Amino acid sequence: MSDYQLIVIGAGPGGYTAALRAARLGMKTAVVENRDVGGTCLNRGCIPTKTLLHAAETAQAAREGEPFGVEAGPVRVDLAALYRRKAEVVEQLRGGIEGLFRQKKVDLLRGTGTILGPGRVAVGDAAYTADSILIATGSVPARPPIPGLELAVTSDELLEGQGTLPKSLVIIGGGVIGMEFASFFCALGVQVTVLEAMDRILPNMDREICQNLTMILKKRGVTIVTGAMVSAVERGEDGQLVVRYTCKENPGEAVGDTVLCAIGRRPNTEGLLGEEVALEMERGRIVTDELGRTSIPGIYAAGDVTARVQLAHVAAAQGTAVAERLAGETPLTDLAAIPSCVYTSPEIAAVGITADEAKAAGQPVKVGKYVMFSNGRTVIVNGQRGFIKIVADSESGVILGAQLMCERATDMISQLTAAVANGMTADQLLRVMRPHPTFEEGVGEALEDLREKLGRK
Repeated sequence: MSDYQLIVIGAGPGGYTAALRAARLGMKTAVVENRDVGGTCLNRGCIPTKTLLHAAETAQAAREGEPFGVEAGPVRVDLAALYRRKAEVVEQLRGGIEGLFRQKKVDLLRGTGTILGPGRVAVGDAAYTADSILIATGSVPARPPIPGLELAVTSDELLEGQGTLPKSLVIIGGGVIGMEFASFFCALGVQVTVLEAMDRILPNMDREICQNLTMILKKRGVTIVTGAMVSAVERGEDGQLVVRYTCKENPGEAVGDTVLCAIGRRPNTEGLLGEEVALEMERGRIVTDELGRTSIPGIYAAGDVTARVQLAHVAAAQGTAVAERLAGETPLTDLAAIPSCVYTSPEIAAVGITADEAKAAGQPVKVGKYVMFSNGRTVIVNGQRGFIKIVADSESGVILGAQLMCERATDMISQLTAAVANGMTADQLLRVMRPHPTFEEGVGEALEDLREKLGRK
């Protein structure tokens, strides 16, 4: 008889949610973790980043209180206190997860989990057996082979705090991580330069969102250079860092006190596999099928280590689905309808396909759009230029995607994700009465515009 029915390696979002779900379904479960419970998301990613962003937005709101009749005087940011607050939030949430492990009788095994073979896991000097193994070891920041890049910091290091606020920051990479840090440091008065290799920031998102965010950040003083291929990072004579790049075949350089490498993340498989274990891999990621199965029977993988979509909620959904199938249950969550969120100001959220993607695929669609200038709550808070777009099939009217850039976008995207997952139409969503005044009224306005575009009265 095995020690456990399920051993989960990694206690990040994909791992701890799977373990808790398995335990709720009656499976004897253990989680192996060699760092802090909660993984990258809780300790070095989502939660600390959003805590810092909230603090920066609070400072910015205090500075911009005059239109509301609020005079705060000079605003001073206590960086040490800000990072203490971040640590408190992380510690509180981490303690909550460990408490759930105790409550649900999930064993937490401290150390690096190494798979010795099917159903066998070593943790330090101890060895355990399991009916099934779930790999959820996540990812780590990537460092491409650029000369001098070791002088740059990663998001992990930047979130630990540098002691003092840099006067200038160069960010290599205009993806989600880069743009959230650009928003944070810009709000604290740091001179920020963003270097992005593609032709626009957030290259995987709706083009209008990228253009709008570029315009907003440039107004706030952020320098954004797209099409910039970084060739080297050097330390100048004055101690500052110089990032050399080529843009449209022309050489350029960006100078900063600190350089952030935000190019992406790679699967974390260090110490995971024993000498006799050969999982099928592809460019560093563990290959799985649509059910999370690896090339070795009884071994599953979920989340960033499979490198398909590196989002905490995707990892959680995938891990939970594996646990449910192992317990003989049918997973409830649709793994194809994936919401994406960017916590800039204003927030960005998206799900499904964009109009450009539909056009490229030859799929006829109609787009309903509402610009948030006339939304009551947006006017009240003096919000930035924002909009909501909803994409639907031209014939059936079924909603295929949505893109939001406005206040509380990340809180509003779930109703549109539900629409995509359940094949709902604008008419069905308009059956819901939306309270006034709310940001969510903008969704109703976009749906009304979509109905008109679809030829509905």
